[in-house]
Amino acid sequence: MIKNYVLDTNVLIHDPNAIHAFEDNNLIIPLPVIEEIDKLKGRPGEIGMSARQVARELDSFRKEGKLFRGVKIDGGGILKVEVIEDFKEMPRFLSDKVMDDWILFYTMQISKRDASVRTILVSKDINMRIKADAIGLEAQDYLKDKTEEMDLLKGYTQIDQNSSYDFDPKSLNLRPNEFVIFKDSKIFRFKNGKIIPAKVDFNTNVWGIKPLNIEQIMALDLLLDPDLSFVTLLGIAGTGKTLLSIASALYMITDLKIFKKLTVTRPVIPMGKDIGFLPGSTEEKMKPWLEPIRDNLEFLFDNAGKSTSKIDSLNFLQVEALSYTRGRTIPHQFIIVDEAQNLTPHEVKTIVTRAGIGTKIVLTGDISQIDSPYLDAFSNGLSYATARFSNYPMAGHLTLSIGVRSELSTLASKIL
Repeated sequence: MIKNYVLDTNVLIHDPNAIHAFEDNNLIIPLPVIEEIDKLKGRPGEIGMSARQVARELDSFRKEGKLFRGVKIDGGGILKVEVIEDFKEMPRFLSDKVMDDWILFYTMQISKRDASVRTILVSKDINMRIKADAIGLEAQDYLKDKTEEMDLLKGYTQIDQNSSYDFDPKSLNLRPNEFVIFKDSKIFRFKNGKIIPAKVDFNTNVWGIKPLNIEQIMALDLLLDPDLSFVTLLGIAGTGKTLLSIASALYMITDLKIFKKLTVTRPVIPMGKDIGFLPGSTEEKMKPWLEPIRDNLEFLFDNAGKSTSKIDSLNFLQVEALSYTRGRTIPHQFIIVDEAQNLTPHEVKTIVTRAGIGTKIVLTGDISQIDSPYLDAFSNGLSYATARFSNYPMAGHLTLSIGVRSELSTLASKIL
């Protein structure tokens, strides 16, 4: 049955291509949303770029007809920019000075006018959905880039048989590069249609560190595999995701000479905020967000018996602001994006599509610690990318759960 979907501004900013995600339904954009898009188009960073992309997309549909009457879009649906001239019917509990209340008012009016058609407000704002529900409107999150299968993407499976057990890998329905942990603690990986032993073990030394548990063995096996171009590591704080990634990058650059540069970065939260107003160079502007990266580098240099004073002079180490990756092609680099759970799927796409020949990208993060108000464990860019790449041989994924930072840190992650 055809439905009316009323879009909130944050949906279009979250995914500028959202217009094409509603199949053959009626897609309605209230005029106040257009006004908000207009205000945002001059913003620096991803928010401004998304707003400009949305404006261009809507302008392109004007060739198809009048937007206020409705034009056909891909999938057979109708796109319409709704204009309500008589706003005297706005309830007293809504304020004409609050843009969200205008969008709620538009949804109310559309629902009354088209009583025979199911009308749904789509918003990334939790409070907006709560307010809609409170006044009797149906509301939902934007569902296109949400993945509900994260619990299935641990990256490994355990079987109650010893490694000498002869079995058909197809019987386990393994994904590419998924690990199999046998009863005798032997670790194998499903690669190129075969079950092969993990190349990393407890004696593997990577820039002065050795894996402390089975999870870290599997993580290093993915990180050190030159055949994998994309690796995602999820897990609670203190499981070693960032440390293992940086150690692997340093080893593959300085010892194996596989990559030319190491680029490390974390999102500036929110990523749409520009860092241009801060004094100093890009490195100085990013310093507050990159202190955890430096902590890991200093730890690795100490373990490897190298002077930490040389970190700043490394010609292969690059600090990069994510806002400045658009339009670039980055070849032969090992790129680590820490705290990637705070990126939208659109932002992750912007980053990953920058990869040139010979580049490896590693995303790390904890999907239980998300700072963005419009993302959750199932809609953030890290979860989305993990799910979408899970069936491709060039990608590997692992969820880590064993804390190694300290006994206190591990306990705090569980009980606080």
